[in-house]
Amino acid sequence: MQPSAASRARMNIGEVLELLRGDHPNISIPKIRFLEDKGLIKPERTPSGYRKFSHGDVERLRYILRMQRDHYMPLKVIGEHLDAIDRGLEPPPIQDVVPTVPTVKLGQDGLPGAETFLARSDVRLSRKELLKIAEIDEATLEQLEQHGLIKARPGTGHYDSDALLVARTAAELAEFGLEPRHLRAFKAAADREVGLVEQVTAPLRNGRDASAEARADEAAAEIAALSVRLHATLVKAGLRRSR
Repeated sequence: MQPSAASRARMNIGEVLELLRGDHPNISIPKIRFLEDKGLIKPERTPSGYRKFSHGDVERLRYILRMQRDHYMPLKVIGEHLDAIDRGLEPPPIQDVVPTVPTVKLGQDGLPGAETFLARSDVRLSRKELLKIAEIDEATLEQLEQHGLIKARPGTGHYDSDALLVARTAAELAEFGLEPRHLRAFKAAADREVGLVEQVTAPLRNGRDASAEARADEAAAEIAALSVRLHATLVKAGLRRSR
């Protein structure tokens, strides 16, 4: 069969962007060039070096971008899928993979230990990822931000593991009728505890030796763990008295 005129048509990179931006508004020329450098797409080149994309190239780009956006699939795995497709095979079944947050280290009493407060997480989530993983809607996230319970990292627009845990916990509390505005009391109580911890550890942090900062961090983590234990115990005791 002779290829159709549509299948023979070639587009420049600007035309490809226009076709993709409806579903992938963040697509850019550097992104397409990056995918080409990784060998995932191979547009034709004119004698003067300009890229020319076929409709097959565009569909290949759609597949790559969709696997990244919807399934968080690494480029290496996407490349394996494309290789299977190129050889006339069916790609492996797609399994959803979502980012996870570090497991909270619990003590024997089932409460977070000092290690939890010393741990640092490199988790970075986009707004869309946060909404999807925490299973909340845009309106809920906006309310959580308005009441100061969640903040994006300054200058990045990304959210960390603490934001994810707050969002997920808020979603679970919502099942009992608690809205973000009801959670302001928790934020106020947490701020007071943070202020107390900072007040106690300030003299350590102001020390002149090289280990002063580390000692202050360790003390803050221990005090934070103890304050959480005290808070949980007081809530438990109060609920027992109210029965």
